[in-house]
Amino acid sequence: MPGRPTNALADATRRLAAAGFVAPEEEAAELAAAARGDDEMLAGLVERRSTGEPIAWITGTTKFCGLSIVVAPSVFVPRWQSEPLAERAAELLPPDGRAIDLGTGSGAIASVLLDRRPGASVLGTERDPVAARCARSNGVTVVEGDLFHGVPVSWKGTVDVVVAVLPYVPTHELAYLPRDVRAFEPTTALDGGDDGLVVVRRAVSEAREWLRVGAHVLAEVGGDQPDALLPILHAAHFGAIRVIRDADGDPRGVEAEAITSRE
Repeated sequence: MPGRPTNALADATRRLAAAGFVAPEEEAAELAAAARGDDEMLAGLVERRSTGEPIAWITGTTKFCGLSIVVAPSVFVPRWQSEPLAERAAELLPPDGRAIDLGTGSGAIASVLLDRRPGASVLGTERDPVAARCARSNGVTVVEGDLFHGVPVSWKGTVDVVVAVLPYVPTHELAYLPRDVRAFEPTTALDGGDDGLVVVRRAVSEAREWLRVGAHVLAEVGGDQPDALLPILHAAHFGAIRVIRDADGDPRGVEAEAITSRE
């Protein structure tokens, strides 16, 4: 940027590197862009980041599936690990179909669905009013409530895709999350109860009555949780169950098709 002393950006990079961030140059450049040529502001942003505050809260946006997503302070920051789930949900959504994004948070996944299928009807649900406002700022239609609470009754049996990125970290494993995540991000978006599946289990069970036959539910989980969900999915009359994996082959979610009876 014309007029910017090069040492301001270099100093920001050094400070972030000293704080232990793995990509200090990229983060310094992102913070510099947010500061818009104000070196004093840049120093303040770097100070906030050095405490571990999510960079998305500081700059106000993050990238997700190539989209710029507004992320307000205190709202869970969408992860790149959720991108395969979002892209797969978009693939399964007909051009004029209906989708529900449970626990939409910032509205990142719903935004991807709207971008990929502009003719579809996409509805986000969210318990946290701050997150709901954030999702609306991203152009997502949101109903406030737990899981399917607030979704129009007329949608029952007509939905093509239900996608859910809900809390799935077992309570006893929260202590092992990175320090900055534990210090800043909302525990309600992380804590999935004793086995991590308390909320996810309810979501997939309740999803069946909203989906038409042949439609799909997708839920983000990890580790050995897909196996634990199998009996729940079968009991809720889902079949064609498959595990969604990332580029490293690690489980990132499950996908299942709504059927009329158990398979």
